[in-house]
Amino acid sequence: MVRAAYLIGALVLTAVFGPAGAAQNKTQPAPKPERATFRVLGLFSPDRETDLREALKAVPDVTWVGVNFADAELTVEFVPAKAFPGTKPEQIAERFDQKLRDATQHTFGVKPRRTVPRDKLKEVVIPAPILDCKACCLAAYEAVAKIDGVEQATATFKDGGKVTALIDPAKTDRAKLEDALRSAGVPIPKM
Repeated sequence: MVRAAYLIGALVLTAVFGPAGAAQNKTQPAPKPERATFRVLGLFSPDRETDLREALKAVPDVTWVGVNFADAELTVEFVPAKAFPGTKPEQIAERFDQKLRDATQHTFGVKPRRTVPRDKLKEVVIPAPILDCKACCLAAYEAVAKIDGVEQATATFKDGGKVTALIDPAKTDRAKLEDALRSAGVPIPKM
């Protein structure tokens, strides 16, 4: 009986560590976590940071480091092989996005960091006095954020209600943002 247990143990060690590891029973040092920063989607107001922090707890093996609301960026730590097994480095943003969306019923997501320098972007502020709650702000944000060329967006019902977007003027403009808001049921006052 003891011999059988010994043989099973040796087989397990050989399978895990190879023949040399079975003889020496050496353990590998734990891989160090990597730090990565992503553009975060769904962070339409500063109070959503708390929601994001709570949501990230439901994403296994990914740890909160911090958020930069001004740039809508989230920094996290993870061991790639543990958090995203079998994923190539260039696919990590996509896999993390899937996991975060699944954990938050699609209210948060991530994309790679923007490549257009901030000084090349234009800020557009659109008054939206009908925004009167968090859900309305999310709907307005989502209508604008999905437009190609919108690098960052916020929506607030405070201070009379407004939607703010940081856009790449080569890809979009104020009229497209207003059209998207109207399509989402957000009336825009005439200027």
